[in-house]
Amino acid sequence: MTRRINVLTDVVANQIAAGEVVERPASIVKELVENSLDARASRVEVSLLRGGKGEIRVSDDGIGMGREDALLSLDRHATSKISSSSDLASVRTFGFRGEALPSIAAVSRLNLDTREADQGVGTQVVVNGGRIDTVEDSARQRGTTVEVRNLFFNAPARAKFLKSVSVEVRIASDVLTGLALANPRVSFSLTSNKRSLLDLPAVDDAAARVSQVWGSDQGGTLILARAEGSGLEVKGLIQRPDAAKPGRGRRYLFVNGRPFKAPKLVQAVERGYSTTIPQTARPWMFLYLQVSPGVVDVNVHPTKAEVRFAQDSQIEDLVERAVRSALEDEKSSATFDRELETPRLLVHEPQESLELSDPPTDAQMALFLAGSEVGDLTEGQLVSKPEESRPNLWQILNTYILAETRDGLLIIDQHSAHERVLFQRLMDAFEAGGRDGQKLLFPLTIRLTTPELNLVEELRGLLDRSGFEVEPFGGDTVILRAVPNPHPYFNAERAFREMIDELTHGSDLVRSAKNQHEKIAMTFACKGSIKAGQQLADIEMQELFDQLFSTDLPHHDVHGRPTIIRLSGTELARKFGR
Repeated sequence: MTRRINVLTDVVANQIAAGEVVERPASIVKELVENSLDARASRVEVSLLRGGKGEIRVSDDGIGMGREDALLSLDRHATSKISSSSDLASVRTFGFRGEALPSIAAVSRLNLDTREADQGVGTQVVVNGGRIDTVEDSARQRGTTVEVRNLFFNAPARAKFLKSVSVEVRIASDVLTGLALANPRVSFSLTSNKRSLLDLPAVDDAAARVSQVWGSDQGGTLILARAEGSGLEVKGLIQRPDAAKPGRGRRYLFVNGRPFKAPKLVQAVERGYSTTIPQTARPWMFLYLQVSPGVVDVNVHPTKAEVRFAQDSQIEDLVERAVRSALEDEKSSATFDRELETPRLLVHEPQESLELSDPPTDAQMALFLAGSEVGDLTEGQLVSKPEESRPNLWQILNTYILAETRDGLLIIDQHSAHERVLFQRLMDAFEAGGRDGQKLLFPLTIRLTTPELNLVEELRGLLDRSGFEVEPFGGDTVILRAVPNPHPYFNAERAFREMIDELTHGSDLVRSAKNQHEKIAMTFACKGSIKAGQQLADIEMQELFDQLFSTDLPHHDVHGRPTIIRLSGTELARKFGR
């Protein structure tokens, strides 16, 4: 009988494994730099020629290897990171499979040059297409250098799938940036065709690393976010809503010091931003999760870019809560200040915890004069506090309210502020079962289009719970018997017409809502709030001010615009040259 099953040679097996591990030059950069970090390197240098198609060189000052380990590292499934299957539950290193180096060597010409500190001489190993050609002594300092040349020279079909040089360089740069953000205390550099692309000296914290990569202006747009519970912890940096723009947002996630991708966690962040940014905005995020080793499985895919959590929903809720909590703080508000203090987020080694400096305050009103506190407010209720403990308020242009703070000035958009107040008031009312409107002495008769009539009938229950008592009146007409009364200047008929028009035909605001409750609350807040140009009495300004700061997110309106812009005394002094 003819035998049909053959045992593959090591060379062929490694080339097959390389198909999963080595997709492009960036894959090699990732694997080699992770090895350097596992070797406790304090500096990692990466250089590319022709986008990595010609050469990839990664050099470090880590612990290095002796000759025997250098040769073993080129064997499949040879690793110093784990020794048994039980170790997979508590992997702390980047690498552990023992596949990367032999897979890379199988599809390239590789030169491995390494030396341990206690060895008098280093070792250089030259590999061609998975076959070791030479092993000889090398004169070098402690550490390891790996040179990978002629990638896919023996797999030309795979080489055809590589992108242009510029694209391959960008992808490799993104990979290295992620590892640099995870390890700010390590120095990194990247050159392409001898041109420097990244030069990142070691720093103490993640925010400083962000500023190194993208500039201090971007670093100044970040605020601290954190939450913990049930043995889980997330700490990180997110972008102020006013700084979030459309386009490609910088989004990096780390678990126990390991970069990874998780679309569901990104979605959890976006849920946390709900009603604070426009629908098209893509805020930056740098989130560091600390979980017990048994909670996360990193052995999901050979590239280790994906992980699996035992508590997916809890972690998503934790991330959303961390973002929401950060956006409640006054530091999330827009500012006129040009020189902003970058927050500090101390990132230790992967096996250690994270530490935040300058944690967010829980007291919204701590920025005002001593003793100023605001409790829960109901509609029309004013806070009874000594006059001297409350900020002075001024209205300018019949649109903005100025408030003095401990260290500067707040400029409040009265329309946006009232939007936030009305939105939260109605959402709270929905949760409590709805609210009654004010009965009209003379009910309003309103003609609508057929689509509008259909929508009113569909949403009649929600409209009733929001305070609009609406009934069919025959033909194309409805009758309003009761309406909300959010302020003395409220035009019920105009607000109702505009609400129904926007709900029928759609808008960015309506499309950003998560459900029908939010759609009603958003459109009512927009159409029913105090308008720009409306003169307010002192007591009305004070009531609006107090009620704004009793909401969960006082610094952001429902369109994703700021309700408040800060101007610090320091910036004022700078403008006046003091």
